[in-house]
Amino acid sequence: MNVAKTDHSRVAALFDAARSGDRAALDELVSLLTPLLWQVARDQGLDADQAADVVQTTWLRLLGSFAEIRSPVALTGWLITVTKREAWRAGEKRQVERPLPELPERLTEASPAPEEGVLRDDQRARLWRAVDTLPERCRSLLRIVAFVHRPDYAEVGARLGMPRGSIGPTRGRCLARLREQLLANGEGDWL
Repeated sequence: MNVAKTDHSRVAALFDAARSGDRAALDELVSLLTPLLWQVARDQGLDADQAADVVQTTWLRLLGSFAEIRSPVALTGWLITVTKREAWRAGEKRQVERPLPELPERLTEASPAPEEGVLRDDQRARLWRAVDTLPERCRSLLRIVAFVHRPDYAEVGARLGMPRGSIGPTRGRCLARLREQLLANGEGDWL
């Protein structure tokens, strides 16, 4: 059945019957609305397995909320809202679970023009020599900042044994120390 043509009064009647214990009405309600919920979950960027989990969680939330739903006519909207929220949670969880890549000690690039390459290599070497003079905590944090696009602070904190709220201030202090090192060295232009 086309979800856009779902009859809200029919959904309300099925819901009322299911709430009264009619298992067949609940089965029909699930059959009628699951394709819609599946589409909502997939539209939030979830893969098939995650979408299946989200839809199942949504139906379980409905079973636990029978008494709380006052307007059976609005059930479809309630289910869509719950599905979106569960999908967002699943998406956030997927972001947190994504491991940081292994970080190289030094960044390598394609070769520039010879004179640019010499200057860039010299500047890069001076930068990493300055980084190597910093405490280990700063070296590790700055490598993550340098090599990972938008790192997850919870994972960085766990990896480095730092509270999540101290990562930004620590990064700022480490960058300030690095800048002092580079400027104190007096070699080359860092502006």
